[in-house]
Amino acid sequence: MKNRFPKIIKIAIISVYLIFLAGSVVRMTGSGMGCPDWPKCFGYYIPPTSEEQITWKPNTKFKKGYIIVKDEELYVAEKDLTTNAEFNLKNWTKYTKHDYATFNKFHTWTEYINRLVSVLAGFVFLFLIYGSTKFWKEKKSITLLSFVSFFLMLFEAWLGKTVVDSNLTPTIITIHMVVGLIIIALLLCLNYIISEKKTYSYHSLFNKLLIVAIIFSLVQIAMGTQVRQFIDEQVKLFGFENKNYSLMDPNWKFYFHRSFTIAIILVNVGMFYINQVNNLGYKLVNWILFLIFLETITGILMYYAEIPFGTQAIHLMSGAILFGLQFYLWIQSRKTVAIN
Repeated sequence: MKNRFPKIIKIAIISVYLIFLAGSVVRMTGSGMGCPDWPKCFGYYIPPTSEEQITWKPNTKFKKGYIIVKDEELYVAEKDLTTNAEFNLKNWTKYTKHDYATFNKFHTWTEYINRLVSVLAGFVFLFLIYGSTKFWKEKKSITLLSFVSFFLMLFEAWLGKTVVDSNLTPTIITIHMVVGLIIIALLLCLNYIISEKKTYSYHSLFNKLLIVAIIFSLVQIAMGTQVRQFIDEQVKLFGFENKNYSLMDPNWKFYFHRSFTIAIILVNVGMFYINQVNNLGYKLVNWILFLIFLETITGILMYYAEIPFGTQAIHLMSGAILFGLQFYLWIQSRKTVAIN
């Protein structure tokens, strides 16, 4: 298990990023309420494929916990039953956690796949904590980091339920994102402890710029979630089909988010220059610049081209990966030797 542990860490990192990707597709397609309940979907372990399955009909069998749509409201079966000719309210309980009562097969299965990715990631983290116990005697930090990551994944699962129950409250979605980044940071620390052997040259200005770059990225991500919150509110107001209204009359947070990109570019280009001139050997800097370019391009497209399909997912994923690379570069730069 010890020999396989580095691979388990890498798979765990990939699984968290896949959750980010799946979640971004859910938001991009407006599928967040594709399943009104959690962890099941309309009371099913495997979601319905047609509206007929969740519509009340006479002489039809429904199992306890199944959710139906009737008169634009959701009802939950109190027990296993076969319906009569008339709807009997005594057999059903109105679903009161929210009033979203719409079925869309595409949205339902998009949200279900998002949940399935999270479940699969959960199994990966079980292997992670099991494998980490083998290192308890020689390096307790590996076991502790693994268990903290696992419990944060459980917290993320609870947040996922809260997101659904609250009908996609933007603040909770933002917390969901931030906790995911914390998990990434913990896994990257694990990966460094287990795998990294190389010692890098230390440069004071590069190190300081890197710290500033990480802080700037966190500020930008936090502000980006606020901009996303504004877009979500616009979508609720005008409907998902009218995405062209999403950035109509944006608030100051959008302009800050857009303009702050200039500062981020300058700081990271400065890091790239110092790395090249002093031959520090940090290859991740090149990928960081590429991701900033990708972030900038997708941001421009979303604003000026009315959010083309896929740009939101690329924008979100680029930001999440950018944070991960900068954080890992910071870990690398701490294990250094000074140069003249």
